Amino acid sequence: MSSIDELIKKKKAESATFAAEYEKESQRLEVAIALTQLRKELGLSQRELAEKVGKPQSTIARIENGSMNPSFTILYEIANKVGKELHVEFK
Repeated sequence: MSSIDELIKKKKAESATFAAEYEKESQRLEVAIALTQLRKELGLSQRELAEKVGKPQSTIARIENGSMNPSFTILYEIANKVGKELHVEFK
């Protein structure tokens, strides 16, 4: 385990607030990476994906840069419009 991982683990153990915020940001980043990968697999620009799914380009950009936490509905609509399935997993 790296020193940063150890520090994060320690901070999460010390602070429930930190732990909750860390998890929220981790999820937002996971969604950002997944959408970026999907768009690149489809060979589309942000603008092209936005047009295909009927969303503003700014929405795609905000999801991809992690500044927006999209609803399940938005993610479902994106998946549906590009012929993909959206899977949610509880661990």
